[in-house]
Amino acid sequence: MTAPHSVVIVDDQAPFRLAARAVLRRLSCFELAGEASSGAEAIELVETVHPELVLMDINMPGMSGIEATRRILSANPDVVVFLCSTYNVQDLPSDAVDSGASAYVSKESFGTETLRRLWADRSSISFPTA
Repeated sequence: MTAPHSVVIVDDQAPFRLAARAVLRRLSCFELAGEASSGAEAIELVETVHPELVLMDINMPGMSGIEATRRILSANPDVVVFLCSTYNVQDLPSDAVDSGASAYVSKESFGTETLRRLWADRSSISFPTA
């Protein structure tokens, strides 16, 4: 059996971090490696724990999730980042697509099946997704 994929959750809102933890607990193929509440914290945490996946909120005070994603992927090109927010796909900030993230998932549709599907398709996803 292969080891679970390590995941970092980044969101300034504790309720979403709690919900994302609950989703991860239901999937034995993933394990929580850490949480951050800002883009700057996320960059430091990724350098420390070296996760395979980062679930990144787009809108956070200070550094946006889009900028944090750029910086994380510049230093760690093997990390996969899924942007998460409440935007409709057509309303995403224009720089989200160029951030290097593999996919976008609306927080409203984030769940076990969505995460499992996005992870399975991570190499072939055409950003953005829902």
